Amino acid sequence: MFGNRRKPGVTDTLVGAGTVFNGLMKSEADVRIEGDYHGDIESKGSIVIGEGGVAKSNITARDVTIAGTVYGDVHTFGKLVITATGQLHGNAQSAILFVQEGGVLNGGSRMDGGDKKPAGSEIGTSVGSGASAGVGLTEKKAKQAG
Repeated sequence: MFGNRRKPGVTDTLVGAGTVFNGLMKSEADVRIEGDYHGDIESKGSIVIGEGGVAKSNITARDVTIAGTVYGDVHTFGKLVITATGQLHGNAQSAILFVQEGGVLNGGSRMDGGDKKPAGSEIGTSVGSGASAGVGLTEKKAKQAG
């Protein structure tokens, strides 16, 4: 987040701790929620829900990291990371899903290649303390076949 990939003139968005915000957010840039946000969020960048952040939202973004709590569905075109302190109470759809030990996913999950991944690309799932506990889909199929 807050990397050099943004367009000139695009500013990142922060909803700070102690702030309560209601409404629809559409952003070209990265978004970080440290307060309470109620309403849908759409971003062409990344979204981070900080440890103190609570989002009652359906979220659509390139990448999403949840260290706080989200009540709603999350759709990413890249990866979804639920940290050890993170909780997602809703459905998840992403190309890559990481749930660290202690992280909570209460809902269904669907993994696909996302809109930006070529067909046949490797998709991995990791559960554990940050280390990759799973293997890529391509590798798994190869092991099952032979």
